[in-house]
Amino acid sequence: MSVCAPNAVLSVSGIGKTYAQPVLAGIDLTLMRGEVLALTGENGAGKSTLSKIIGGLVTPTTGQMQYQGQDYRPGSRAQAEALGIRMVMQELNLLPTLSVAENLFLDNLPSKGGWISRKQLRKAAIEAMAHVGLDAIDPDTLVGELGIGHQQMVEIARNLIGDCHVLILDEPTAMLTAREVEMLFEQITRLQARGVSIIYISHRLEELARVAQRIAVLRDGNLVCVEPMANYNSEQLVTLMVGRELGEHIDMGARKIGAPVLTVKGLSRSDKVRDVSFEVRAGEIFGISGLIGAGRTELLRLIFGADIADSGTIALGAPARVINVRSPVDAVGHGIALITEDRKGEGLLLTQSIGANIALGNMPGISGAGFVDNDKERALAQRQIDAMRIRSSGSAQLVSELSGGNQQKVVIGRWLERDCSVLLFDEPTRGIDVGAKFDIYNLLGELTRKGKALVVVSSDLRELMLICDRIGVLSAGSLIDTFDRDSWTQDELLAAAFAGYQKRDAQLVEAAPRDLP
Repeated sequence: MSVCAPNAVLSVSGIGKTYAQPVLAGIDLTLMRGEVLALTGENGAGKSTLSKIIGGLVTPTTGQMQYQGQDYRPGSRAQAEALGIRMVMQELNLLPTLSVAENLFLDNLPSKGGWISRKQLRKAAIEAMAHVGLDAIDPDTLVGELGIGHQQMVEIARNLIGDCHVLILDEPTAMLTAREVEMLFEQITRLQARGVSIIYISHRLEELARVAQRIAVLRDGNLVCVEPMANYNSEQLVTLMVGRELGEHIDMGARKIGAPVLTVKGLSRSDKVRDVSFEVRAGEIFGISGLIGAGRTELLRLIFGADIADSGTIALGAPARVINVRSPVDAVGHGIALITEDRKGEGLLLTQSIGANIALGNMPGISGAGFVDNDKERALAQRQIDAMRIRSSGSAQLVSELSGGNQQKVVIGRWLERDCSVLLFDEPTRGIDVGAKFDIYNLLGELTRKGKALVVVSSDLRELMLICDRIGVLSAGSLIDTFDRDSWTQDELLAAAFAGYQKRDAQLVEAAPRDLP
């Protein structure tokens, strides 16, 4: 039996997990009281599996754990949480039809005489939300009405309620604004001062250097490094993660930029998207930048027909031919694909196999007389598994068993098989490790060499500057400016991102009634 080191709150010894194949093997790790331990590695390296074992969501195949000097074998997430081990996962554990306050205290709603005390619930929710900088949000707001970033902060707030001795954060900043990230880091400092131990899972190495004291690196299910964070720079960590060196530049290959394939004119919807016009040419990557809430996702949804525009037109080809897009079915029929930012909620059937998910958008090619040809489905799936380098045991493996990066590759693979002429990518590399990111960048380059027109939304400005030919900047729903590769700077792009809000605020001040002298 392993024994916890002095001042250790948690230790794992010989932890392994096997599904169709081993995903973790012989992990030995100790978490000290009050420290931030960074956990990183490529997608599929085993990070989420290890954290779910600690959090009580997955039972290990081998090994044992100790927590606060006692044997620790949680049978469920609820048991782990009752002992003070909390986990904030990439998959949000919120109910969209309930209010923020109800989600925060769902397991412990304040009541009096069998009735929920709304006044007490509201007061407690305001206090919990203040800890993560959500003071401006009404706790009676339905969670489903919040953006993804704010939902993430609600999830973090929920896990900080009550006794918390170990907090696991799985890619916590992937959907947060810069201000929200700062609020999170401030909260981490406070938690450390209280003696809370934190396992911080992220691919953002600059964040790890800022918050973590030690780093543990997983590669292919094995622990390859547990060292003080100060011992490594970003380049060395990347090499440990992927087993090879990666540069900071990418060669998208020889491409020919052709005539316009997609032309958007005057597209508007409510105050979310305001009179947006742009065109994307064959063989071009057109990036869309902007702050969270700027209207980036809403714009892609309008082009794809997931939402209906109040005004404006969408046209394809040269000369431009206006098309009628009233639904995603219309968009797909015209050769437009959307790789959504919410892959789990909108992009995948998690309980189905890789083969079934890739086949979902390609039924005519694998079916006949109302029946699916299993051999064709397997062949189709294997083609994309090989092309996308999807780490799996085969086409029959459930998508829910894959890492986030490999799940994203399944979504992309479905549309590649469809051979659409316009592909809309909404945060295509969110929550994906460095190695997998470069795989996807190379894929984007390959698509442009085939003459596809790509629109890429990303919160990572450096990513857009790395891969795009032009970048359009949205601010407060409006397209403020479009920059060519040879003319942009990071400062100019950031200034444009704030410009729309500054103009809107100035208009509100101008329109506000003035006190009479």
